[in-house]
Amino acid sequence: MNRSLLYPRATTTRRLIGLDGMWRFSFDPESKGVEAGWALDLPSSISMPVPASFCDLFTDKASREYCGDFWYETSFFVPAEWSGWDIVLRFGSVTHRARVFVNGVEVAQHEGGFLPFDATVTNIVRYNQFNKLSVLANNELSETMLPAGTTRTLADGRKIAAPYFDFYNYSGIHRPVWLMALPKERVLDYSTRYRLTETGAEIGAEIDYTVSTNGPHPVTVELYDGTTRVAESSGTTGTLVVKNAKLWNIHAAYLYDLVIRIHEGSAVVDEYLDRIGIRTFEIRHGHFLLNGSPVYLRGFGRHEDADIRGRGLDLPTVKRDFELMKWIGANCFRTSHYPYAEEIYQMADEEGFLIIDEVPAVGFMQSTANFLAANQGNGRQQGFFEKETTPALLKNHKAALTDMIDRDKNHPSVIAWSLLNEPQCTSAGTEEYFKPLFELARRLDPQKRPRTYTVLMTSLPDTSKGQRFADFVSLNRYYGWYVLGGAGLADAEAAFHHEMDGWAKVLHGRPLIFTEYGTDNLSGAHKLPSVMWSAEYQNEYLEMTHAVFDHYDFVQGELVWNFADFQTTEGILRVDGNKKGIFTRQRQPKDAAYLFRKRWTTLPIDFKKRKNDPRKQQRPAGLPRQGAACLICFYLMQLEHGLYPAAMASS
Repeated sequence: MNRSLLYPRATTTRRLIGLDGMWRFSFDPESKGVEAGWALDLPSSISMPVPASFCDLFTDKASREYCGDFWYETSFFVPAEWSGWDIVLRFGSVTHRARVFVNGVEVAQHEGGFLPFDATVTNIVRYNQFNKLSVLANNELSETMLPAGTTRTLADGRKIAAPYFDFYNYSGIHRPVWLMALPKERVLDYSTRYRLTETGAEIGAEIDYTVSTNGPHPVTVELYDGTTRVAESSGTTGTLVVKNAKLWNIHAAYLYDLVIRIHEGSAVVDEYLDRIGIRTFEIRHGHFLLNGSPVYLRGFGRHEDADIRGRGLDLPTVKRDFELMKWIGANCFRTSHYPYAEEIYQMADEEGFLIIDEVPAVGFMQSTANFLAANQGNGRQQGFFEKETTPALLKNHKAALTDMIDRDKNHPSVIAWSLLNEPQCTSAGTEEYFKPLFELARRLDPQKRPRTYTVLMTSLPDTSKGQRFADFVSLNRYYGWYVLGGAGLADAEAAFHHEMDGWAKVLHGRPLIFTEYGTDNLSGAHKLPSVMWSAEYQNEYLEMTHAVFDHYDFVQGELVWNFADFQTTEGILRVDGNKKGIFTRQRQPKDAAYLFRKRWTTLPIDFKKRKNDPRKQQRPAGLPRQGAACLICFYLMQLEHGLYPAAMASS
């Protein structure tokens, strides 16, 4: 298996055949398929679309909730003229692990359901003939994998996934599958970083690049604006100098064509094409700066989730989502809680959206009791990062982080890395686990993007042991929903202010953003006077929450949870999924969408650049800080007694 994660491109030296379509499919609950020869002949199969989740395509619950081994099979034709090239299979993702067979021969294994992998099959395929491709996949969960959970066995012998996370464990071949013919000597990877220069009124750019190849021949790199070549250089490392550069910006994206070639004399050995945007992104004086100018982040936490296809890539849904985000005035989203399909990043590149890219490190909490023990210091149970499973988890975490950065590092839309979502980070093992991850992210990224993780509601400014590693702090907070909801909204606001006053003391000049906040709303539910779950209450909560945000200059972004309603494991707090969406699962606006549209389309892009902003309000009288902490402990006690499932604690 190769580690090149370049997106497949057809060029003068590269050929592609898409393998998407209807494949054959079969469950393998007894895990007997390999021994029984299913890699050569899949028995009792049914048809199954690729890409798609298999779960919502069935009408029986056992199939929808299936957990264990399952198989896909198709055939592909290799043209005779591809002889002499390297033949490579490339999977956008298989959830959560895969073994790949070609003509009965195992050619690849991969762990991790949200990132691509490939396999060179040059010596396995038959040319000018059809070849059999079989994939053995598995969707079981464990505490050593990303995302985390467990797998348990029911009384009838069936396995069932028990996630520690609050989204549905959709499974299958979720992204495109490609058959590629590549030159023996080829471009394996490249990276870029940018510097802006000014000469009078003209803005120029210097693009430092690095190209990785698997051969000795010389490399040239060219940059095109349409058909016009604007810069060129030679060598595997170098600098492209662009005069009068057209910068990539929010909702005003400008992309150049990058052409990398390997030469042998006058012949082109390999050619790879990509589109890049010239921009810089940094944190300075408590602000996010895009191309040197302050930008206030507003947008969403999202999920790859839609009716019927589950987490499978669906381009019409992707298009609709971007149109809705443009309509509402958003400029940013977080890929909660995993890297998305590459096609979504390409769309963000073209539309001028900012992305906080998140590794699938979610569910890093075992139980409410574990949280209580860690926070109270009673020693009843060790923290999540202090168990015998931690070394294996950290190894898998580093691998997923490495692949995510390798895959996404050249997208202009990607402005930051989120390394974990809501980990239990108050116990002693937190810093030992966090430190190598944050160091690895900095080492891998040539652009040195800021790093963060999202802070769980139980991790307060004086108890969160991980926040010191973050370049900016990301909070998931639900004052007025999980804590002090309903008629107690005034107390929720006061408690919220007290926590924010605490964060002001530990930020040390770093910006803070909210990566989750929101309430559930059952679409169409109206109540006068308002009650929880109604549209009226959702809007009241949002107005209160935004007033808190506007009070603090160090709050530099708001990403509401969630863009659209999404599917979860069934439970007493979920009415056919999580209903915190600003849009329905069918991508229609709730009442709150109009509240956000009014706010976000009028906020200046550099909101809070100036002091004494007129939106700032008088801070309300509130609860003592100790009281706010006690409220959170009360919330945890509710969790421990089963009023809230642990996996739903904050999302």
